Amino acid sequence: MISLRGLTKRYGDKTAVDGLDLDVSPGRVTGFLGPNGAGKSTTMRMILGLDRPTAGSALVNGVPYAALRHPLREVGALLDARAVHPRLTARTHLRAVARSNGIAVSRVEEVLETVGLTGVAGRRAGSFSLGMGQRLGIAGALLGDPGVLMFDEPVNGLDPDGVRWVRELVRSLAAEGRTVFVSSHLMSEMQETADQLVVLGRGRLIADAPIGEVIAGSSVNAVKVRSPQASELGRLLAASEARVEQPSTDELIVTGATIEQVGRVAHEAGALLYELSNRSASLEQAYMELTASSVEYTTALLPGGPAETRKTRV
Repeated sequence: MISLRGLTKRYGDKTAVDGLDLDVSPGRVTGFLGPNGAGKSTTMRMILGLDRPTAGSALVNGVPYAALRHPLREVGALLDARAVHPRLTARTHLRAVARSNGIAVSRVEEVLETVGLTGVAGRRAGSFSLGMGQRLGIAGALLGDPGVLMFDEPVNGLDPDGVRWVRELVRSLAAEGRTVFVSSHLMSEMQETADQLVVLGRGRLIADAPIGEVIAGSSVNAVKVRSPQASELGRLLAASEARVEQPSTDELIVTGATIEQVGRVAHEAGALLYELSNRSASLEQAYMELTASSVEYTTALLPGGPAETRKTRV
């Protein structure tokens, strides 16, 4: 388990992480989201003892990372897949890590097989593609068979088959009762993988909830209605304080009311319905709403010209 209490990191006058309180529990995949500069990588580095907190604490299984007697047997992490000497082969790299951490060298062949690198284990890491490097980094994280796993952008550079493999891997690790903490910018993949979502914005906690709750909280969620009496039905729904849009003469988009409530109003009005369905938000839509005021870099299209990227201070 990972526990953060009042975790804060400042660099001069810039606060990268601001009073973060969070528990990352075992038995589920916790997705870690936030715009660039939100403090995700800094938080992970503090958990692993790579950065010292300005205030607060980051504990793994109840103690700071530096106090763990056998760190790799308790915490496995992939923060930078390129952090491997390029002249070492994949097998030699993993054997060196195993020996330096009191892990049986036989474990090396097991993790190479798990990540699909057995056939190229004799090649130098510097010759690996980005995707192969990611697999080697994941192998290193798994080497000590730890109960806590942290992955920063684990599908970066992987092809579709590799992305699916990572998804299945992290879910299987969580199903074994491990704590799995995954940072990613790929909303579609996180929607398929995560059970719990933690969202940061400007170093502060914006959301910590099951993924279903995060999506359900989006204003994009709506009820779609198609009826030849759409205009009359829209007036009745608006009178009940629902928000109604009418994209066409026979179509309504209703927010602020459930599908059951819309159906009841239609029934009481005797309106003929061609369609009554929920229009659910995607995780990407819900995420964009949550972080709208926390984005440090935005793009704006200029009339007749290319996009301009500018820094905003909202």
